[in-house]
Amino acid sequence: MNQPNQATMSALIYQRRRWTDRLMTLLTTLAVLVAVVPLFGILIYVLIQGASVINWDFFSKLPTPVGEPGGGMLNALVGSTILVVLAAAIGLPIGLFSAIYLAEYGHGRLATAIRFVTEVLNGVPSIVVGIFAYAIVVRPLHHFSALAGGIALGLMMIPTVTRTAEEMIRMVPNSLREAGLALGLPRWRVIVSIVLPTAANGIITGIMLAIARISGETAPLLFTALNNSFLSVNLLQPVSSLPVQIYTYATTPYEELHRMAWGAAFVLVMIVLVVNMVTRLLTRSGYHMHR
Repeated sequence: MNQPNQATMSALIYQRRRWTDRLMTLLTTLAVLVAVVPLFGILIYVLIQGASVINWDFFSKLPTPVGEPGGGMLNALVGSTILVVLAAAIGLPIGLFSAIYLAEYGHGRLATAIRFVTEVLNGVPSIVVGIFAYAIVVRPLHHFSALAGGIALGLMMIPTVTRTAEEMIRMVPNSLREAGLALGLPRWRVIVSIVLPTAANGIITGIMLAIARISGETAPLLFTALNNSFLSVNLLQPVSSLPVQIYTYATTPYEELHRMAWGAAFVLVMIVLVVNMVTRLLTRSGYHMHR
């Protein structure tokens, strides 16, 4: 009598587990679709709206006055490049060195305070960062500038790079560090030659996430770099940028400027997409080389 009952119970438990597994698989698939479908919807819509504007003039000419045909976004493209390079030059060293300190040496109140400040800075609205950069750079200089915009975006990069790089460095096995120390290498050499190369894939991914985040920021640039209808490479003068140019054109009543804004949005999305794809390929190649 007990054997049939046990077999029946086992079958019921098996059926319940199988249906639970199918239900969870269905729910996770739906969750993926909910996340991916809007993303592809945005990409397709931006492609449809902005691709028709893209031509050589778009990349090689300055904006024309309202009512005149043609024109491009050369000033915004150059300005965005300057701002991102400045932000990376400011934010990456600070974020990476902070991550190394927290992961390798950070014990005690100072490390706790740094982590707390990093978390707070990561949650600060971008417009507040722009106001801060306005107070410490724009007001003393008495004018807007690319330098102020780069500092604002660089501050926004620091928490993302710090937290991501710290976690990646912590994931490096201690046995690798001990092996380097056993060979007589100093601690700094172990970090530079062993720890950082091992964690490079994750660190690069975090850097790309930070760059992708700041590439589309508008609010801090309105308080710092402002805008410029002309091409400028002077770090102490206002510069244009793709996000600000999109915002400016989108708020005008002119249909031609709306089309240019869609074109700029398309270029901005494609830049972020290509950078992420190249990063994935490079990190994957690096992973196979390490193996």
